[in-house]
Amino acid sequence: MPILHAMQETFGYVPQDAIPLIADAMNLSRAEVHGVFTFYHDFRHEPAGRHIVKVCVAEACQAAGARDTSPKFEKALDCAFGETRPDGQVTLEPIYCLGLCACGPSAMVDGRLVGLIDDEAIAEIAAEVRS
Repeated sequence: MPILHAMQETFGYVPQDAIPLIADAMNLSRAEVHGVFTFYHDFRHEPAGRHIVKVCVAEACQAAGARDTSPKFEKALDCAFGETRPDGQVTLEPIYCLGLCACGPSAMVDGRLVGLIDDEAIAEIAAEVRS
């Protein structure tokens, strides 16, 4: 896994063409490397946007209103979950638990945790990632 992390840190994602090279270098099968690569959601298959917004969709946040905030994020950011805007400005991703269950719904914006997400917070986040 360290080589996958290093590639992602260097390039912002792990190019698909790198999988066979990693497998050969590590004396592993391509299937083994591909299995690790696809199992962990933090490994990217393509470059992310300049800003990354992750919205918690786990049960505690769902119970606290994430079902309502998720579509609002998509509208405010003009981006669907699992997508990067065409201008490359933002990537919107679902995440399954940020550990802020008591402060749900929650999100992570460029690595910064944000709890108690409401309409005002969504508007602030949208303005932040557009600047």
